[in-house]
Amino acid sequence: MTNTALPTTRNGTVAVAILRLAIVALVTGAVIATVAEAAARVTINPFNMFGYFTIQSNIILAIVYTVVAIVALRGDAASPALNIARGSVTTYIIIVGLVYATLLAPLGAAGGVPVAWANTALHIITPIYALADWILFSDRARISFRRLWIVLIYPLVWVIVVLVRGATDGWVPYPFLHPDTGYASVFFYVGLIVVVMLAFGSLVFWIARKRSVLRVP
Repeated sequence: MTNTALPTTRNGTVAVAILRLAIVALVTGAVIATVAEAAARVTINPFNMFGYFTIQSNIILAIVYTVVAIVALRGDAASPALNIARGSVTTYIIIVGLVYATLLAPLGAAGGVPVAWANTALHIITPIYALADWILFSDRARISFRRLWIVLIYPLVWVIVVLVRGATDGWVPYPFLHPDTGYASVFFYVGLIVVVMLAFGSLVFWIARKRSVLRVP
């Protein structure tokens, strides 16, 4: 159940929508800059370029935020499906930020996007913003934990595609999913992905049951 510390105003709704669209613009610019930088060095294989969980999660976030912003600006309430989509992508992008902070950032340039500002945008700004957005604004609804399985749909599809590609053309976005490491190791990490997704999905769903700071209709 959500509550509020501040009164609802149309101006507040517009301000939050604009803020989310600014994140959409940031993600769009960061992805374009990353693609342009790679294109200047090598011939791009789009299936590889857009095969990374970080890139895909940020693009999904941008799509969901665009829809949420349009719905809000029209004065409509978000549907249950849109609410779950926003909760799910919030889960994904939080994990992107945590994995980057704990495993990739220590690697320096090798652990992120070559364009420094784009790397910061996709690995740091969007995860922090998405978590803050989910905590602060009341235009999220309570989500039943019986719907938690929905959070797994996209990550499992992503993993299946990665495993098929690893077994056929040999390309994987992350070394720990390469079949050369042995399928026991690969499936350990697949299981770990499932556990982590469920853990952080549960956290996001739990937050949706708590009082928000700012009311947005």
